[in-house]
Amino acid sequence: MQPQSRRITIVDVARHAQVSTTAVSKVLRNAYGTSPTMRAKVQASIAELGYRPHAGARAMRGQTYTVGVLVPDLRNPFFPDILDGVDDQLRDTDYQVLLGPSHCNGERAEARVIDAMIDRGMDGVVLIAPVVPRPHLERIARMVPTVVVGRHGRSTAYDTVADDDTAGAALIVDHLAGLGHRHIAHIEHHETNPIRLAEMPNAIRAEGYRAAMQAHGLDPDIVSTSYTRDGGYLGAQQLLARSRLPTAIFAGADVVAMGVLEALTEAGLSVPGDISVAGYDNTAFAALGPISLTSVDQAGRHIGGTAARLLLDRIADRERPTAQVKLSPTLVVRHSTAAPPA
Repeated sequence: MQPQSRRITIVDVARHAQVSTTAVSKVLRNAYGTSPTMRAKVQASIAELGYRPHAGARAMRGQTYTVGVLVPDLRNPFFPDILDGVDDQLRDTDYQVLLGPSHCNGERAEARVIDAMIDRGMDGVVLIAPVVPRPHLERIARMVPTVVVGRHGRSTAYDTVADDDTAGAALIVDHLAGLGHRHIAHIEHHETNPIRLAEMPNAIRAEGYRAAMQAHGLDPDIVSTSYTRDGGYLGAQQLLARSRLPTAIFAGADVVAMGVLEALTEAGLSVPGDISVAGYDNTAFAALGPISLTSVDQAGRHIGGTAARLLLDRIADRERPTAQVKLSPTLVVRHSTAAPPA
């Protein structure tokens, strides 16, 4: 096929297939009223001519068939699991996913990314662990169908999907306490906004740790850094600088555990011989043989698929009642946790 000097239009497809532009439009929209023969003829012309629907024109007609997904940190291996679930759910639809990384740069940077998605006419957005205030989220949801992933709390404006972080933290503490650990430290993501404390997964997870420790008659020991590899490394260094070392470390996320393992290795300590380590998210690297990290599985792929399904439902019916889905986590025990050293 020769390179085109101009963009192929729906009119070109109709002429090539010898059908009406209405018929081509119906095929593109997967609408009723086209026979299998007609559909095959139009699709053959689309393939031969290299026709691509014009997103701007589709937006003028009310839909772009694009979904924006806000990703706070592309280096966190848990978020690709959520993206895989979104992609699984949308694979057999006309929708395409466009990513908007916010790079954990705070509320203002995140708001700019979300506004850019809206300005480009996306039909809906999935916001993964957004940090913008709830009023801002509700303003977004009034403009475009919205599903918020990770944050807790109910809203009449947007749908939510979240893991039961309280139960997940208890799974870790119960497991470690059952092995005989009495000094279990936790590395949390420092929450700078007190208004978000009741909603953010990191804060709920830390509170679940505190409650579970107290239920076992143990004293909580929390180090506040960030849900990053550097945060895990720094948190472990702070714990290792103390006169009394913990016998187990509960990292608030697998990416945090990566930094913890690095710091312990540098200090000449073995896992789990000297210190047990557990993570949260059950990401792909946790199952790698040399790491074999005990971790809470919050089924990221299932979270993403659920979020995409709710978004499609919201796009189809803006007036339906909002849904708040809370998923139950499970614990995957591997070789990074064992009984404390004698």
